[in-house]
Amino acid sequence: MLELISLSQAAGGVPHLDDVTIHCVKGRLTTLLGRTGAGKTTLMRVIAGLEQPDRGRVVLDGQDWSRLAPWQRPVAMVTQQFINYPHLSVLDNVAFPLLRRKVPAEAAREAARDMLGRVGLGQMTGRRPGQLSGGQQQRVAIARALVKKAPVLLLDEPFVNLDYKLREGLREELVDLLRTERDTIVVYASTDPREALQMGDTVVLMAEGRALQSGPARAVYDTPATAQAAEVVNDPPINLIGMEVTADEIRLERLATLPRARLGRPLAPGRYTLGLRAHALRQGGGIPARVALTEVSGSETVTHLDAGGQALVMLERTVSEHAIGSSIGLSLDLGEALVFDRGGNLIGKEARHG
Repeated sequence: MLELISLSQAAGGVPHLDDVTIHCVKGRLTTLLGRTGAGKTTLMRVIAGLEQPDRGRVVLDGQDWSRLAPWQRPVAMVTQQFINYPHLSVLDNVAFPLLRRKVPAEAAREAARDMLGRVGLGQMTGRRPGQLSGGQQQRVAIARALVKKAPVLLLDEPFVNLDYKLREGLREELVDLLRTERDTIVVYASTDPREALQMGDTVVLMAEGRALQSGPARAVYDTPATAQAAEVVNDPPINLIGMEVTADEIRLERLATLPRARLGRPLAPGRYTLGLRAHALRQGGGIPARVALTEVSGSETVTHLDAGGQALVMLERTVSEHAIGSSIGLSLDLGEALVFDRGGNLIGKEARHG
């Protein structure tokens, strides 16, 4: 097990890591999910020994790494950039870390050939990196990391610089490949909630250098512990709406007043925040809104709306054309609503009603 215990690091008074504690287990993919600046790369660099924390420890199978130099840590790392040696062949690029460890040349190249075959580059061993596409160059970098058989593998947004379709295909291949590495601890960083939920056995939500929540991917998505965690784990963005509950009504800030019965369970009168995912907004209803922006992605449409000063996001599972500035009516499906208290902590997820 890789234990990250109370890690903190700051620069110029700005916290990059703030008391982060995470446990990563062998044979499972741990995905760090957060926006740029959340602390994911810093955390990986601390694991690899490239940066030192102000406080806290990195422990692998009981061994404290605090005093180990980067070269002493059994870590392999793949970054966003295609870091390959341009003067070496693909085969020699992958064999390089084994040759540096004094593995006999033929054994190193045989292991490299095997790994290149596993990442789909078995026919390109004699080429130079400059003769490969971006996706193929990143496969070389991944093969070079995997061939080391390091107990810890760090993947820092390895596909972010590739186009969408290529990224999707490589991600699926990588997950299948990593499933065979049962003795390896894999930590993967992503800014994309969909990617994190598809890839990660365990997802860690990060923001402002803090680990907000961790757990199985589905559980983290279904029950984000706080409103901030809900913002991190949802794409399109979740709608967070101020809500006042009375004995008879629920008053949604700037939007509507609804019967108290629309909520699935009792709530004490008071102020709350209602969390509605984008697919819970529907076109056709009595809440007026103005179209601010429409984005079509594949067969889905994401529409950004202004409803009396309340910014909203609606997801439709079809291609729709909403002219900017046009008006539409909305209805809200509260069947899967999240309710947060005044401190932003999850109170509960509403039960589905027919």
